[in-house]
Amino acid sequence: MIERPRRLRQNAVLRSLVAETRLHPRDLVLPVFVGEGLTEPRPITSMPGVEQHTLEGVVDVARRCVARGLGGIMLFGVPLEKDATGSGAIDPDGILNVALRAVREAIGDDLVVMADTCLDEFTDHGHCGVLDEHGRVDNDATNELYAQMAVAQARAGAHVVAPSGMMDGQVAVIREALDAEGLTDTVVLAYAAKYASAFFGPFREAVQSSLQGDRRTYQQDPANLVESLREIDLDIAEGADMVMVKPAMSYLDVVAAAAERSSVPVAAYQVSGEYSMIQAAAANGWIDLRAAALESLTSIRRAGAQVILTYFALDVPDWIA
Repeated sequence: MIERPRRLRQNAVLRSLVAETRLHPRDLVLPVFVGEGLTEPRPITSMPGVEQHTLEGVVDVARRCVARGLGGIMLFGVPLEKDATGSGAIDPDGILNVALRAVREAIGDDLVVMADTCLDEFTDHGHCGVLDEHGRVDNDATNELYAQMAVAQARAGAHVVAPSGMMDGQVAVIREALDAEGLTDTVVLAYAAKYASAFFGPFREAVQSSLQGDRRTYQQDPANLVESLREIDLDIAEGADMVMVKPAMSYLDVVAAAAERSSVPVAAYQVSGEYSMIQAAAANGWIDLRAAALESLTSIRRAGAQVILTYFALDVPDWIA
């Protein structure tokens, strides 16, 4: 007998019927930037189609996410003023907390509202934590601020806080602080495997980063996989409700390994550089935007991610309709 696997690929309806991996809007979370003091949107030149939103604009985007059936929205704040400790991240009247409050009041529980729990957008030196007298990121002092930040975000309305700074012990400190304040229902999404990646470049424009140097002393070495699995195990043991791999497309082996071993849901972040590469190649006529974007997202889902953060999120419902 001749084996003919092509029989199941002969037309679109058959291919759809036997598809092993499906992409659904509910799998997707849209990352959104809100700029303090903006009166109109500010385009991000290195991320076509993405912009910093006004406070009113981010509420409108959240409503669009609900209408499109997305799973969630993650907010990043871009403040007018920064300082050495990132105090605007903790201030209830800081732009991120104000935006969280406005979005949650507008959409309630119709969409999962996530908050980036990191100091880098708020520090004048651009690092994800406070610096010691030698200019190094102070792990434990930073965790104390993360705990305060997470509590402020939860009080502002975040369903999910997402510590992304890769500090040792950050999940345990945040979980303890949330529980102590009676915020026991707040979900912790840990950036458990976040790499010191070149693909973060456009994001730095998006948040107007002040970073000088790099973050290689706390974000992971792209050469390492076993280290990521250790980080994932530690974060789950500390109380993480979900874990994140970031970036996604260049780290599908890490996503797959995380999904195989994790006892909690695994998320993956298709980061700014991954998005911008697809946009740039499509703008030059080298690839088809829709086909390439959907293929990339399907591959992340196929690798095992249950939740995908992507700047394509609002486009997907129309593309797969």
